Amino acid sequence: MDQQLVSCYRHPDRETGIRCTRCDRPICPQCMVSASVGFQCKECVGQAAGAQVQPRTVAGGSVAADPFLITKILIGLNIAVFLLELAKGNALVNRLDLYAVCGQLPSGQHGCIGVAHGPDQWYRILTSAFAHENAMPPLHIGFNMLSLWWIGAPLERMLGRSRYLALYFVSAVAGSAAVLLLAPSSPTLGASGAIFGLFGATAVFMRRMRYDMRPILILLALNLVFSFTWSGVSWQGHLGGLAGGTLIALALAYAPREHRALVQWGTSAVVLVAALVISAIAVAQVTS
Repeated sequence: MDQQLVSCYRHPDRETGIRCTRCDRPICPQCMVSASVGFQCKECVGQAAGAQVQPRTVAGGSVAADPFLITKILIGLNIAVFLLELAKGNALVNRLDLYAVCGQLPSGQHGCIGVAHGPDQWYRILTSAFAHENAMPPLHIGFNMLSLWWIGAPLERMLGRSRYLALYFVSAVAGSAAVLLLAPSSPTLGASGAIFGLFGATAVFMRRMRYDMRPILILLALNLVFSFTWSGVSWQGHLGGLAGGTLIALALAYAPREHRALVQWGTSAVVLVAALVISAIAVAQVTS
């Protein structure tokens, strides 16, 4: 018995005896795609491709072709700023570092400098995390960039780019907030606050994945001892970054699957707002 010819659902002027094996609509040769069994229409093929499960990171982020790209960019930005510091000298460092002071200025007048000068100086909360001592040999930036690569690269692969980037920047802002609250008159600069946030996040995820936590805890303890015993190191920024990064990592690691993105990004936003509020309170205390 001959198969009845009907019109293609996309081209009514063309008769066909072939139907899509998924939706059973008639399809002409131009609309059919060879499948494992029979032919499918282009719409069903497209829907099937879109329905495929995309690979995700442990935290629910997208898996990238280069899982270390953001870490490389951050290291590149820090090195670029350091080279500019070498070229421009302390004048550039003084425009990027973090502090808030009110009192008698070198001109003899009373006024405020640093973040306390006004909202136009609040960029220092973030730029201070990309500036380092422009001394030679470059030990400050050298140690920080090695730590960023050793700790940051594996964490970026574990989190995905967007979550890793949010963790880094909010940790940096949290570190600056702690400095403004506890040591506002001390010029502070360096990526250490953000890196300590990565330390805290690494510890959280090692606990979440049931890895041996002794290596990261020993490394974190050594860095904290160094923070409190080495002259000129901002322990305030380290603790602030550690606290901010750990709080965000807890949400990244333990958010319920049903509302994972909402909990993760909501927690990141709350920590960021809290850090900015703390910074505003600290600056208000300096200027009062």
